[in-house]
Amino acid sequence: MTRKRKQRDYSIRKAPILVIATALVVWAAGVATGEPARVLEQACQICLSCIGLG
Repeated sequence: MTRKRKQRDYSIRKAPILVIATALVVWAAGVATGEPARVLEQACQICLSCIGLG
């Protein structure tokens, strides 16, 4: 009576790694081109115009 142990296949899933890597590259490109400052500038303009100061 011998039991064969099941070997699990621990293969690396490539899709999640690819999605995360792509998101990091796009995020870094946005930061490098100054997008966060532009978004903050637009948010301030919209906010000030809504309360009537702009």
